[in-house]
Amino acid sequence: MKHSITRCVVAVAVQCLIVGVSLAQMQHEAMHGKTFSKAIAVLSPTKDQKAFGIVTFTVVENGVRVIAERAGLTPGKHGFHIHEFGDCSAPDGASAGGHYNPTDMPHSMPASAKRHVGDLGNVEAGKDGTVHLDYVDTMISLTGEHSIIGRGVIVHEKEDDLTTQPTGAAGARVACGVIGVAKE
Repeated sequence: MKHSITRCVVAVAVQCLIVGVSLAQMQHEAMHGKTFSKAIAVLSPTKDQKAFGIVTFTVVENGVRVIAERAGLTPGKHGFHIHEFGDCSAPDGASAGGHYNPTDMPHSMPASAKRHVGDLGNVEAGKDGTVHLDYVDTMISLTGEHSIIGRGVIVHEKEDDLTTQPTGAAGARVACGVIGVAKE
């Protein structure tokens, strides 16, 4: 019994290592010339939460089109950000780190020229807890200096006020996903 548990733990650790290497390779390729035109993040709820969904990122002529479909949220606005790390292993999502901010800018709204690259503003859940968002972001990228490949996507419990530094006072993390290259 003890040996089979040990084998299971080793097997899971090896799988995590393989996934980590794959994500690291994708992130390296995204930052060093390999081009991707579509990425995806599958969001899972953090501990004691119910939010889940899918976010796709597709390169278009004037930026990256962001389409988000989510459910399980409380009605109202929720902060929506790309975070520094593609790590959703902590029960509260804290392992995803802070907002992705490679340019050392202040927290702001998506339309601002001076903002964190990861500042995507808010999504608004209807009375049924669902969200549909579709817009083009001009700052994020799937390649190069601002590549979001391998980073985390977080949905927060509260509205991002778009001004409080450095997080927008959006509260706890209710869903987390890792951005990976999508099949085209």
